[in-house]
Amino acid sequence: MADLGPITWPPAPIKTERLLLRQPTAADRAAVIELSASPEVGAYIGGAQPRDELERTISAVPKAHPGQFIVDLDGAMIGLVQLDRRGGDYLIGPAVGRVELGYLFLPESWGRGYAAEACAAALDWFAGEIPDEPVVLTTQSANERSMRLAARLGFTEEERFEAWGAEQWFGVRPAAAPSGRA
Repeated sequence: MADLGPITWPPAPIKTERLLLRQPTAADRAAVIELSASPEVGAYIGGAQPRDELERTISAVPKAHPGQFIVDLDGAMIGLVQLDRRGGDYLIGPAVGRVELGYLFLPESWGRGYAAEACAAALDWFAGEIPDEPVVLTTQSANERSMRLAARLGFTEEERFEAWGAEQWFGVRPAAAPSGRA
């Protein structure tokens, strides 16, 4: 993970209509493990991670990284959103040196607009901090939900390529583009 730049971290929690984007706490550990161990969540990102390994390696308070937000609904973690400047060791060439949006949500929260709401809030926050910087996003083109979310958030296709045994979609959201929030 590379530095996001001149951003003070962590920011104040970000409130949306239904969600709170915040730093991790000890109460999030079980949800972080569930998120990483879920076969549904891992379907387009290389598969679920072994639960026993996660139990051993995830600390009592999950590590906080600059650009990473826990997505909280009514006091419980339902996912996370990450804005991360990709370093030179990153496998996706077009993303190197650029800030990439990533998101993972527990399956029981899918289909309710939480990912769109949380990602839009994180992108709006980032645009307020660094308004002249575009954000990129990579997803498998087979991940229809992620493709719809990317379009809703203002990402447009820059290229497609093969990686990890599947076609990947790479999109760009122009600097300070509207988030798509209603």
